[in-house]
Parts: sequence; C-alpha cells; structure tokens
Amino acid sequence: MLKHHEIEMRVRYDECDPMGFLHHANYFTYFEIGRTELLRAGGGNYRDMETDGMLIVVVKAECRYHRPARYDEVLRLVTTLDRVTQAKIEHKYELFRGEERLATGHVTLAVVNRQGKVQPVPEWMQDQE
Repeated sequence: MLKHHEIEMRVRYDECDPMGFLHHANYFTYFEIGRTELLRAGGGNYRDMETDGMLIVVVKAECRYHRPARYDEVLRLVTTLDRVTQAKIEHKYELFRGEERLATGHVTLAVVNRQGKVQPVPEWMQDQE
C-alpha cells in the first residue's frame, strides 16, 4: 500500500473567512482530500470499500496551525500513512505554501460495517513488516 502522497490545491474564495484566510475547519477537508487521493494513487478507492460494506470513520482528528493560508494561494499537502494496525489507520498531514509549513495534522480512522460495528482493518491495508 502506498504510504506517501502529495497534492497541490488552490485556496478557493468560499473556503475563506471574512478576512481572506482559509477557515480553520477547511483544513480537515483538505486532509480528507489528501487521504482519498493517497488511497486512489495506491490503486484503491473508498467507493469500492463502501460497496464491500467497509465504512471508514474518523475517530480522532487534530490540527496544529502554524501560519495562515490565504485566498488564491497554491498549497501543497503531503499525506503520509503513518501507522496501520488491525484496529486503526493513522495519517499524518503537512500543509505547505512553498517550503513554509502552514499546518500539521493527524487523523485516526476505524473501519465499521453498515450497522456501525467495528471491523478489522483489511489485511491489504495493514503494515506488512
């Protein structure tokens, strides 16, 4: 499974607060885009997982804001698959403007079935050490 992915995104007008800064809640949307594209780049996708009855849910989300992002800036998001166990999937995020780090984040995910019961992380996603 792919463990690292980078994507560029431009800050859109509707993502900003009245001061023209990227609203703090939208960093988590960027993180979701990053992990979706990481999975896709590795040959998987959430739609197929959901069709198979595996739903991925966020159980913990953190963001540390270092510098603000502004409207129309091009940002680079680095998504890293940090750790996968039988029970959880952890991602790390770093958001940059050029070489300047703007934010760091961590998200922990779990797999549940359609009834909300926790399921083991699929073997193909688990660390192969």
